[in-house]
Amino acid sequence: MITSLSGRVSDISSESIVVLVGGVGLGVYVPNHLREGLRIGENIQLFTYLAVREDSLTLYGFSTNEERDFFTLLIGVSGIGPKLALAGISTLNPDTIRRAVFTEQAEVFSRIPGVGKKTAQRILIHLQDKVKAVEGFEPVAEMDDTDTQVLEALVSLGYSVVEAQAALQAIPKDTPEDVETRIRLALQYFMV
Repeated sequence: MITSLSGRVSDISSESIVVLVGGVGLGVYVPNHLREGLRIGENIQLFTYLAVREDSLTLYGFSTNEERDFFTLLIGVSGIGPKLALAGISTLNPDTIRRAVFTEQAEVFSRIPGVGKKTAQRILIHLQDKVKAVEGFEPVAEMDDTDTQVLEALVSLGYSVVEAQAALQAIPKDTPEDVETRIRLALQYFMV
Protein backbone atom coordinates (compact mmCIF):
# COMPACT_ATOMS: atom_id res chain seq x y z
CA MET A 1 0.00 0.00 0.00
CA ILE A 2 1.27 3.46 -0.90
CA THR A 3 -0.32 6.01 1.43
CA SER A 4 1.68 9.11 0.54
CA LEU A 5 4.47 10.30 -1.69
CA SER A 6 6.67 13.35 -2.05
CA GLY A 7 8.53 14.41 -5.14
CA ARG A 8 8.85 16.81 -8.04
CA VAL A 9 6.14 17.27 -10.66
CA SER A 10 7.65 16.31 -14.04
CA ASP A 11 4.53 16.25 -16.24
CA ILE A 12 0.93 17.44 -16.13
CA SER A 13 -1.74 15.99 -18.42
CA SER A 14 -5.50 16.51 -18.67
CA GLU A 15 -6.28 13.92 -15.96
CA SER A 16 -3.07 13.12 -14.12
CA ILE A 17 0.40 14.22 -13.16
CA VAL A 18 3.76 12.48 -13.07
CA VAL A 19 5.71 12.83 -9.84
CA LEU A 20 9.43 11.96 -9.77
CA VAL A 21 10.14 10.03 -6.58
CA GLY A 22 13.68 8.70 -6.17
CA GLY A 23 14.28 8.71 -9.92
CA VAL A 24 11.00 6.91 -10.70
CA GLY A 25 8.14 8.75 -12.39
CA LEU A 26 4.80 7.81 -10.82
CA GLY A 27 1.59 8.59 -12.69
CA VAL A 28 -1.01 9.90 -10.25
CA TYR A 29 -4.62 10.87 -10.94
CA VAL A 30 -5.46 13.99 -8.93
CA PRO A 31 -8.54 16.23 -8.48
CA ASN A 32 -8.90 19.05 -11.00
CA HIS A 33 -8.38 21.81 -8.44
CA LEU A 34 -5.04 20.30 -7.40
CA ARG A 35 -3.79 19.64 -10.95
CA GLU A 36 -4.73 23.12 -12.16
CA GLY A 37 -2.66 24.76 -9.42
CA LEU A 38 0.56 22.84 -10.15
CA ARG A 39 3.62 23.74 -12.22
CA ILE A 40 6.24 21.42 -13.68
CA GLY A 41 9.30 21.35 -11.42
CA GLU A 42 7.27 22.09 -8.28
CA ASN A 43 7.76 19.86 -5.23
CA ILE A 44 4.60 18.23 -3.95
CA GLN A 45 3.39 15.92 -1.20
CA LEU A 46 0.32 13.78 -1.90
CA PHE A 47 -1.82 11.53 0.25
CA THR A 48 -2.51 8.58 -2.00
CA TYR A 49 -4.86 5.70 -2.60
CA LEU A 50 -3.65 2.71 -4.62
CA ALA A 51 -6.45 1.04 -6.60
CA VAL A 52 -5.53 -2.56 -7.35
CA ARG A 53 -7.37 -4.16 -10.27
CA GLU A 54 -6.79 -7.44 -12.04
CA ASP A 55 -5.01 -5.69 -14.90
CA SER A 56 -3.72 -2.45 -13.36
CA LEU A 57 -2.37 -0.55 -10.37
CA THR A 58 -3.59 3.05 -10.31
CA LEU A 59 -2.52 5.80 -7.91
CA TYR A 60 -4.90 8.58 -6.89
CA GLY A 61 -3.43 11.57 -5.04
CA PHE A 62 -4.93 14.22 -2.80
CA SER A 63 -3.67 17.35 -1.09
CA THR A 64 -5.14 16.38 2.30
CA ASN A 65 -5.89 13.24 4.29
CA GLU A 66 -9.50 14.40 4.50
CA GLU A 67 -9.90 14.42 0.70
CA ARG A 68 -8.45 10.91 0.55
CA ASP A 69 -10.80 9.75 3.33
CA PHE A 70 -13.85 11.03 1.45
CA PHE A 71 -12.55 9.47 -1.79
CA THR A 72 -12.30 6.14 0.03
CA LEU A 73 -15.84 6.54 1.37
CA LEU A 74 -17.17 7.37 -2.10
CA ILE A 75 -15.65 4.30 -3.77
CA GLY A 76 -17.43 2.21 -1.15
CA VAL A 77 -20.77 3.21 -2.70
CA SER A 78 -22.21 0.60 -5.06
CA GLY A 79 -21.71 1.78 -8.64
CA ILE A 80 -19.04 4.37 -7.80
CA GLY A 81 -15.56 3.53 -9.07
CA PRO A 82 -12.34 5.45 -8.49
CA LYS A 83 -12.77 7.69 -11.56
CA LEU A 84 -16.26 8.78 -10.50
CA ALA A 85 -15.12 9.22 -6.89
CA LEU A 86 -12.26 11.41 -8.14
CA ALA A 87 -14.79 13.48 -10.11
CA GLY A 88 -16.69 13.80 -6.82
CA ILE A 89 -13.64 15.16 -4.99
CA SER A 90 -12.94 17.46 -7.96
CA THR A 91 -16.49 18.82 -7.80
CA LEU A 92 -17.25 18.87 -4.06
CA ASN A 93 -14.86 19.72 -1.24
CA PRO A 94 -14.99 17.72 2.02
CA ASP A 95 -16.96 20.44 3.85
CA THR A 96 -19.61 20.46 1.13
CA ILE A 97 -19.88 16.66 1.28
CA ARG A 98 -20.13 16.70 5.07
CA ARG A 99 -22.78 19.45 5.00
CA ALA A 100 -24.78 17.61 2.31
CA VAL A 101 -24.78 14.43 4.39
CA PHE A 102 -25.63 16.27 7.61
CA THR A 103 -28.49 18.18 5.97
CA GLU A 104 -29.63 15.17 3.92
CA GLN A 105 -29.33 17.01 0.59
CA ALA A 106 -28.82 14.24 -1.98
CA GLU A 107 -29.16 16.74 -4.82
CA VAL A 108 -25.71 18.13 -3.94
CA PHE A 109 -24.19 14.86 -5.16
CA SER A 110 -25.98 15.28 -8.51
CA ARG A 111 -23.46 18.05 -9.28
CA ILE A 112 -20.85 15.32 -9.81
CA PRO A 113 -20.56 14.62 -13.57
CA GLY A 114 -22.08 11.19 -14.26
CA VAL A 115 -24.16 11.06 -11.07
CA GLY A 116 -27.93 11.06 -11.44
CA LYS A 117 -30.70 11.32 -8.88
CA LYS A 118 -30.68 7.62 -7.87
CA THR A 119 -26.91 7.44 -7.50
CA ALA A 120 -26.91 10.69 -5.52
CA GLN A 121 -29.44 9.17 -3.13
CA ARG A 122 -27.30 6.02 -2.84
CA ILE A 123 -24.25 8.15 -2.01
CA LEU A 124 -26.18 10.00 0.70
CA ILE A 125 -27.50 6.80 2.28
CA HIS A 126 -24.05 5.17 2.18
CA LEU A 127 -22.30 8.17 3.73
CA GLN A 128 -24.86 8.89 6.48
CA ASP A 129 -23.56 6.22 8.83
CA LYS A 130 -19.91 6.63 7.83
CA VAL A 131 -19.31 10.37 7.74
CA LYS A 132 -19.18 10.55 11.55
CA ALA A 133 -15.88 8.69 11.45
CA VAL A 134 -14.28 11.47 9.42
CA GLU A 135 -12.38 13.94 11.56
CA GLY A 136 -14.18 17.23 12.08
CA PHE A 137 -17.73 15.93 12.03
CA GLU A 138 -19.72 16.98 15.06
CA PRO A 139 -22.56 14.61 15.88
CA VAL A 140 -25.73 16.08 17.34
CA ALA A 141 -26.03 15.63 21.11
CA GLU A 142 -28.61 13.16 22.35
CA MET A 143 -32.02 14.64 23.11
CA ASP A 144 -34.37 14.04 26.00
CA ASP A 145 -38.03 13.05 25.50
CA THR A 146 -39.26 16.66 25.57
CA ASP A 147 -36.86 17.77 22.85
CA THR A 148 -37.72 14.70 20.80
CA GLN A 149 -41.39 15.68 20.95
CA VAL A 150 -40.53 19.26 19.97
CA LEU A 151 -38.42 18.00 17.07
CA GLU A 152 -41.22 15.73 15.86
CA ALA A 153 -43.73 18.60 16.09
CA LEU A 154 -41.49 20.91 14.04
CA VAL A 155 -40.91 18.23 11.40
CA SER A 156 -44.67 17.59 11.19
CA LEU A 157 -45.10 21.33 10.52
CA GLY A 158 -42.87 20.98 7.46
CA TYR A 159 -39.44 21.95 8.78
CA SER A 160 -36.48 19.69 7.95
CA VAL A 161 -34.77 17.74 10.71
CA VAL A 162 -31.74 20.01 10.44
CA GLU A 163 -33.86 23.18 10.71
CA ALA A 164 -35.70 21.70 13.69
CA GLN A 165 -32.42 20.81 15.41
CA ALA A 166 -31.11 24.34 14.83
CA ALA A 167 -34.28 25.77 16.39
CA LEU A 168 -33.91 23.43 19.38
CA GLN A 169 -30.34 24.56 19.93
CA ALA A 170 -31.49 28.19 19.90
CA ILE A 171 -33.89 27.63 22.82
CA PRO A 172 -32.40 29.16 26.00
CA LYS A 173 -31.07 26.60 28.48
CA ASP A 174 -33.21 27.91 31.34
CA THR A 175 -36.48 27.31 29.42
CA PRO A 176 -39.01 25.11 31.25
CA GLU A 177 -39.20 21.51 30.10
CA ASP A 178 -42.83 21.66 28.98
CA VAL A 179 -43.34 20.79 25.31
CA GLU A 180 -45.71 23.65 24.40
CA THR A 181 -43.36 26.37 25.67
CA ARG A 182 -40.40 24.82 23.88
CA ILE A 183 -42.36 24.51 20.61
CA ARG A 184 -43.41 28.18 20.84
CA LEU A 185 -39.80 29.27 21.40
CA ALA A 186 -38.57 27.02 18.60
CA LEU A 187 -41.11 28.55 16.21
CA GLN A 188 -39.90 32.04 17.18
CA TYR A 189 -36.47 30.97 15.90
CA PHE A 190 -37.97 30.75 12.40
CA MET A 191 -39.60 34.19 12.67
CA VAL A 192 -36.31 36.03 13.13
